[in-house]
Amino acid sequence: MSINELTTKIQKSIEEVDLVTARRLIEANIENLNKHRNLLKGNARELLKFLTTQLESGDEQLTRSEMATVMAVNNFATKFDVRSIKATIRGKEQLLLKNDFITHLNSDAKVILEGMGAIQLNK
Repeated sequence: MSINELTTKIQKSIEEVDLVTARRLIEANIENLNKHRNLLKGNARELLKFLTTQLESGDEQLTRSEMATVMAVNNFATKFDVRSIKATIRGKEQLLLKNDFITHLNSDAKVILEGMGAIQLNK
């Protein structure tokens, strides 16, 4: 696929708010797109910039099961169900150490987990 076809598909995906397709196209061709960054419009360029910095930082993306854990913790924290939060995070210590995990938590979950000593927020 030529660079012009690729950029056209990415632009179309972003205009249709199909960010999953746009992200897959960008991730598959990230080196080539970084060379031809000027062919992308604003939102596509920002997505490329975000994915490039995320790739360079070495942070791993959360898996589906990890995202399900985040959502469960957020739901339990909203209901202030500490017992369920403890049961959900039991055995998932490595997940609690990931920066992406903490950024996906809502404010209730952050306060509860910090109070439990499960996470440490940088202030």
